[in-house]
Amino acid sequence: MYAVVVTGGKQYRVMKGETLRVEKLEAEAGNELTFDNILMLGDGETISLGDALKGATVTAKVVGHGRADKVRIIKFRRRKHHMKRQGHRQHYTEIEITGINK
Repeated sequence: MYAVVVTGGKQYRVMKGETLRVEKLEAEAGNELTFDNILMLGDGETISLGDALKGATVTAKVVGHGRADKVRIIKFRRRKHHMKRQGHRQHYTEIEITGINK
């Protein structure tokens, strides 16, 4: 069974036992999370959408927090003596899916 979950403005296709990195969530490592914004449920043969998902939840356990690799940004204007550099490291939360409930 799989589900499509919305968190952090992004959609993720998840299955039980899977670990994934999502946008930073305010939760301690080891805590349980419940996602109730489910877009789709599927079991390989049937797919549920819309009103059929009322009350459906996905539970997950927070594994830890971290920061992604640095993304380097450079803005350069040729022949103008202009160069600007910037870097960014995005915070993330790593979660493990523990269950999908209809």
